Amino acid sequence: MIGGEGTQALDEGSRRSIQESLAGPLGALGTGAYVVDDHGRILAVNVFAEQMLVRPASELLGQDAHDLLHRNVHGEPLSRTQCRMRQAFLARRTAQSDHDWFARGDGSLLPISWLITPYGFGDDGVGTLVLFHSPDHDRTEGTGVRAEQAAGPLSELERLALLAETTTQLTSTLNVEEALRRLVGLVVPRLADWVVIDLITERDEVRRTAVVHAEDGVLVSYEDLEGPMPPVPEESPMPLSRALRGAASTLAGPGTYQRSPDSGIAVEQRRLFDATGIHSAAIVPIRSTWKVLGALTLGRSERPEKFTTADLALLEDIARRAALALGNARLYQRQRKVAETMQAHLLPQLPRVPRLQMTARYLSAPDASQVGGDWYDVFPLENDVTALAIGDVVGHDLDAAAGMAQIRNMLRAYAWAQEEPPSKVVERLDHAVLHITEVPMATMVFARLATDEDGRWALSWTNAGHPPPLLVTRDGLTRYLDDGHGVLLGTGTSQRRSDAEDVLPPASTLVLYTDGLIEAPGRSLDEGLARLRRHAASLAHRPLESFTDELLARTRPSDNDDDVALLALRIPR
Repeated sequence: MIGGEGTQALDEGSRRSIQESLAGPLGALGTGAYVVDDHGRILAVNVFAEQMLVRPASELLGQDAHDLLHRNVHGEPLSRTQCRMRQAFLARRTAQSDHDWFARGDGSLLPISWLITPYGFGDDGVGTLVLFHSPDHDRTEGTGVRAEQAAGPLSELERLALLAETTTQLTSTLNVEEALRRLVGLVVPRLADWVVIDLITERDEVRRTAVVHAEDGVLVSYEDLEGPMPPVPEESPMPLSRALRGAASTLAGPGTYQRSPDSGIAVEQRRLFDATGIHSAAIVPIRSTWKVLGALTLGRSERPEKFTTADLALLEDIARRAALALGNARLYQRQRKVAETMQAHLLPQLPRVPRLQMTARYLSAPDASQVGGDWYDVFPLENDVTALAIGDVVGHDLDAAAGMAQIRNMLRAYAWAQEEPPSKVVERLDHAVLHITEVPMATMVFARLATDEDGRWALSWTNAGHPPPLLVTRDGLTRYLDDGHGVLLGTGTSQRRSDAEDVLPPASTLVLYTDGLIEAPGRSLDEGLARLRRHAASLAHRPLESFTDELLARTRPSDNDDDVALLALRIPR
């Protein structure tokens, strides 16, 4: 492969992390395989490559693959200008060859056939996959692949590359729709002219989720052929019915469904063949360890060759990988829905306060359990006083959510018990957190909002280690309410807390938020605060709902891995 003059190699920790993440996909290929970065350095290698090259992974990772491995028939280093693999690498295209040589660790030459193809892994990893096989090795020695397993227009190395790409593409998303979109792009038009995906829903109903045709390189969905399907018959011997029961993979053609239909699914299949012109189809179940998730149908209408039984093994491998991805995505989305429903019930409905506008938003952490410790609260007190609170309990799990609910409920009780300044209420709460909860630590701002004798809106507050509230005037002037700051809850210190007071200008906006709105890996807190301030000023003239939505969209970092709570109030003119 190409060298990387003038560039820095990945450190050992990064190489180890990539090697570990790709060990599973590469290990499942059954032939020598390695992945290189955009400078040609080896990022990951499987055990078959180690055995065939007589080199441990430690001698391969981080090395320039071209300099280390590529040789001519005489064992001499291969000129970069004469290396066909390097040319394909530079062009970012798939290519293969049957007559080349690699240098082995013991000094001998290994005759190889190879295939090279662009390869994506993880969320944003991009590299190049190299598959190689030697006639000197077969599966009995732990490497290589039997040639007779190959069938159809794809070579064996191309099939292995497809399976590797399928694994990485499908397992790197937890979104069902995205997984299906990737599955369609992997098999059409590479293997077929049409792809049809039938899925069994959570209620055991069948839905034809995708009917896609490759037309001049463009994938076109036929929505009129998609939609709900009849139930799966228990005894039908027809191919799709069997696949949806998880029974078997089958080949089918137009004649398969021309006989008198034995079920509603058979009627829909006849309509599919008539509408698409498919003359040959392969139908395989999408089956996880526990249940059948659906069926994958590949059809050929333009290309003349028919599917054969030899093709079913490859399609079953693809379907197994699809089942793993879909099963994980469904489980994730089910947990997310339950968690978000729970979170919605834990967070309060905002009360109505005459003349005062209020709105709140909550966004769950994208990569956690979707239940977090971020919270807000607004509730009325006596004498027309409104209590405001925003807080964050350490953690992103059910324990954090339970702790959040405890703190919120205790805060309401202490705030109602007697008319005290915010600092005294929070001191009582901090003492209770240490003795009657399992909350490790938490931050919060607690405030009281009321009108004074002159009709002005006055805010008094105390801050327990939380980011300061932001005040934005109608004219776009901004300032953080930095006073009243103290230590966070749960530290066990006896430090007295202080209060702060301020008068909020007419038509101004008060923004209370949690740190997920301003913090991001690799950025300072000051940068996040400055970004929030700048965007809030630019949105000061917006109606409160629009102000809140836009502020959240513009300010929340794209690489945010924390949940966010935001409470905004608009003072009357």
